[in-house]
Amino acid sequence: MTQHSLIAELLSQVWFQFSLVAVFGFLTGLEFREYILLRSKERPEVPSISLGTTRTFTFIAILGFVLYQLDPGYHLYLAGMLGLVLFFSLFYHQKLKNGQSGLLQPLISLTVYTYGPVIILLPPWFLVLLFVAIVFILSARPFTQLLTKDLEPQEIPTLAKFLLLSGVILPLLPNQPVSSYIPATPFKIWLAVVVISAISYAGYILKKYLLKRQGYLVTGLLGGLYSSTATTVVLARKSRLLEKPDAALNAGILAASGIMYLRLLALIAIMNISLVPDAIIPLLLFSTLAIGGAVLIDRTAPSSTQTTPDLGRSNPLELGIALLFALLFVIMMIITQQVIAHFGQTGLNLLSFGVGFTDIDPFVLSILSGHYKATSLQQLTGAIIIAAGSNNLLKALYAITLGGRRNSSRIADPGHSHHHLWPGHVPGRILGKHEASHVAFITSYRRTAASRTPGRTLAGKIHRRGTACTSAPHAPGTERYPGREHRKHEALYKNLPALCHRRKTQP
Repeated sequence: MTQHSLIAELLSQVWFQFSLVAVFGFLTGLEFREYILLRSKERPEVPSISLGTTRTFTFIAILGFVLYQLDPGYHLYLAGMLGLVLFFSLFYHQKLKNGQSGLLQPLISLTVYTYGPVIILLPPWFLVLLFVAIVFILSARPFTQLLTKDLEPQEIPTLAKFLLLSGVILPLLPNQPVSSYIPATPFKIWLAVVVISAISYAGYILKKYLLKRQGYLVTGLLGGLYSSTATTVVLARKSRLLEKPDAALNAGILAASGIMYLRLLALIAIMNISLVPDAIIPLLLFSTLAIGGAVLIDRTAPSSTQTTPDLGRSNPLELGIALLFALLFVIMMIITQQVIAHFGQTGLNLLSFGVGFTDIDPFVLSILSGHYKATSLQQLTGAIIIAAGSNNLLKALYAITLGGRRNSSRIADPGHSHHHLWPGHVPGRILGKHEASHVAFITSYRRTAASRTPGRTLAGKIHRRGTACTSAPHAPGTERYPGREHRKHEALYKNLPALCHRRKTQP
């Protein structure tokens, strides 16, 4: 007897079916019990009203199985379901009296009641799928609360409109060319819009709702799904505002370019799979080098407080954006066809290079969706790679011009005749290393003291006595040094006048 026939024989046995129903009913009860306990901890002021958990759900599952086995004509089974509905109606009426309106337990109980007919009439994987769906629904409560809290009001209507255009309008579009100037059918044109919008929407959802508090590397990876050029611009502007260079930002920019190659490969696989053999090796190679370099840079970068920048992106499923992209797509197809017809491969390569300094998606989709008889698959693949390369040149230009760090020098107060005692900027011939570390500590403590009224703390003492020879700008909100450092420099303020006198008298 083979393994497959053995499993089929077991599933046909009544005792095995009974055991499966009882086990899954018991597991569902355990999961619901955890849900009740978690909700009681979150809202202890609200009394928990429950009919039962583990044993109750096990009994309901067994009841449904037994009644269906006794009467395959569903009469006993439907009578048992009607009894449960009446019972849960009384239960729900009692919950309403206590100011609670949740229907989760009655609905899950009725679903568990169907375990018996499911294991008899349907494949066993469907029972497993039903159980997993219940577990996910019960454990998704914190996530759904967070999602509904952050979800913008127009997100769901926008998604509904796009599903209407892609699931209802798309199949109705003709799949024959409507003009000799447009080398693609209306169906393929709108299919390209649906595909590119879906990929962009995946990155949009991940970045905005699921991974919105990640670092620069993840920002670059997710931003590359939406638009690697826009992500490069945002991260470059972010680096310009930093006080010192941050290599993690460079990692994010490089990661966005690496994801762009994977995005292009996905588009090729969906829209024109015949180009995959020629495109897969160079695109995977460029993507691996870029993402690998980004990960290496991110790991070797010094640790810093990374404030995830707002990419400021609109929903890619908005109807206006989709229609504008379709228009650009059609225009690019017409231009590409005319360039190939009049200038051949050289014109296509030059067009690819020039298009790279704009948005390359309409051009790439025009290559994938159009029928250009005068070109080979290798030539079309080369045009896509050239466009991606010139687009990287554009992003490099953005990174250089927009990411130039502002070298702001610290200027002393014109009416202040004293030198500034800055950590790392005190000449060694004036102060030794040990004394320079003291001055650094003074400066940091003065920043702490600036936001408080000088009192009897060490910070206050240093502030009052150190004002005579230091003039570092204040940074309100700086945290206090740990106690160990406090004790280490506790006697510092006593020697501060002598230290200042030495700085003033030395040349």
